[in-house]
Amino acid sequence: MAVGIFDSGLGGLTVLDAVVRRLPEVPFVYLGDNAHTPYGVRDAQDVYDLTTAATQRLFDAGCDLVILACNTASAAALRRMQESWVPSDKRVLGVFVPLIEALTERRWGDNSPPREVAVKDVALFATPATVRSRAFQRELAFRAIGVDVEAQACGGVVDAIEDGDLILAEALVRSHVDALLRKMPEPQAAILGCTHYPLMQDVFQAALGPDVQVYSQADLVAESLADYLTRYPHRIGAGHEAAFLTTGNPARVSDKATQFLKRRITFQSA
Repeated sequence: MAVGIFDSGLGGLTVLDAVVRRLPEVPFVYLGDNAHTPYGVRDAQDVYDLTTAATQRLFDAGCDLVILACNTASAAALRRMQESWVPSDKRVLGVFVPLIEALTERRWGDNSPPREVAVKDVALFATPATVRSRAFQRELAFRAIGVDVEAQACGGVVDAIEDGDLILAEALVRSHVDALLRKMPEPQAAILGCTHYPLMQDVFQAALGPDVQVYSQADLVAESLADYLTRYPHRIGAGHEAAFLTTGNPARVSDKATQFLKRRITFQSA
């Protein structure tokens, strides 16, 4: 009865931590493609190939449902995977959905025409690949009208977080926020469109100011997954053992993950 959680590196651990707290009875198999991180600087085909390979590994581990806890994979690969690759008895979901549900205050299954929403000016902070894909803007346009999205590619932030250099990460966040505010001086809301960014949420909030509502993904994804599994309990796969898998060096990734979550995490080779 395992559910798979995939990320290109360590960022998805923020999502894993939230879903484990929300669904403690569900075993999760986490796979980090640490050998190929970061995805945010790769082209769409490369991201697709890496994401499908990782997702297949999670299917093989007994997960019938896989969450792409990686915005770059969700943006560059998910739609293509769902249309032409995912087997009929499996499901792969991304992390944009809960964000857009929260922003538009409508359920994903609501297929009524786009309508006005309260928030008109939205700042999107994401990796270069996610920004290039325009996936967030595309999905938002299906559900809302009159929303102006200003995207800022946050180069270097993921690398700094993965390297444990939070001083550099904080400086980069402030620089990227300054760059966005020059283009959109008064955003009403900000989307942290990378699962690494919750670790910097306080820095984003401080740089943006108290009047900007900052949407982070981990808790939104956890609530959305809990709702999904209530409606589709048969989507929990056959696996029964929780596990942490990596394509990188297990000892090195375990040490980084332990620092990341501040509790001991032990990875195995994928």
